[in-house]
Parts: sequence; structure tokens; C-alpha cells
Amino acid sequence: MNRLRLREVLKRVLAEGTNEHDDNVYQVSKCSPQCAYRCSQTQYKKPCLFFCNKRCNACLCVPSGLYGNKGECPCYSNRKTKRGGPKCP
Repeated sequence: MNRLRLREVLKRVLAEGTNEHDDNVYQVSKCSPQCAYRCSQTQYKKPCLFFCNKRCNACLCVPSGLYGNKGECPCYSNRKTKRGGPKCP
């Protein structure tokens, strides 16, 4: 992620202030361990980790748990495939 994009994301997160899911907002460095946990039970680990880390780097958020809870991170849950299905794990 280029620095300009990261700067924009950080400004947006800081401008939004606090919300009820502050415990799910991470620094980019915390994306990898959170995504590793989220993808730990899937049989498709490599694509799960790839897309989870990609969304976390963009949104600075990973939903809690192993599956679902996407409402905690709207930026995360708004991504769709070409067929309209969920893109992120």
C-alpha cells in the first residue's frame, strides 16, 4: 500500500472518532496475527489470508471470530465478487 493511500485511510479512521468497535481497529502491523486467527479453521488458508490481509491493510479492521461478524467492519464487508457474493473471509 502506498504511503498516500495509507495516510488517507488513517485520516479517515481518525476523523470518524471512536465507535463501539474500537477493539477491532488495528494498526497495519496487527493485521497478520488477526487474519491468521480468522483464517485458522478454513481449508482455503492461502486465499483467506491474502484477502483478509488486503482488506485489513485498507480498512485497519478485522471482524472478530472465525467467520461472520462483518458488520463490525463496514469497509471489510462491502467488498463483493463479480457475482455479488462476499469477497472477504
